[in-house]
Amino acid sequence: MGWLWAIIVGLVLGLIAKAIIPGKQHVPLWLTVILGMIGGIAGNAIARAAGVDATAGIDWWRHVFQLVMAVILVGLGDRAWTAARGSRRA
Repeated sequence: MGWLWAIIVGLVLGLIAKAIIPGKQHVPLWLTVILGMIGGIAGNAIARAAGVDATAGIDWWRHVFQLVMAVILVGLGDRAWTAARGSRRA
């Protein structure tokens, strides 16, 4: 069940990240989900290091860290995907 939850959270984080990043992203949905999952894991690690991973109520700071990491990773992944696809066509 943990893997299913990770995929769902990755999908949501990836889609929100794509909506936040200006312009059109060319990265496919499967890569967006993977980058969202990695962003969620990295955001959890940063929240744990900052000491805000387990608070009373909703862990807003943890979610903010997850989203920021997902935005960064989807942005970098889009640039890498575009560069890789562009070099194949040339």
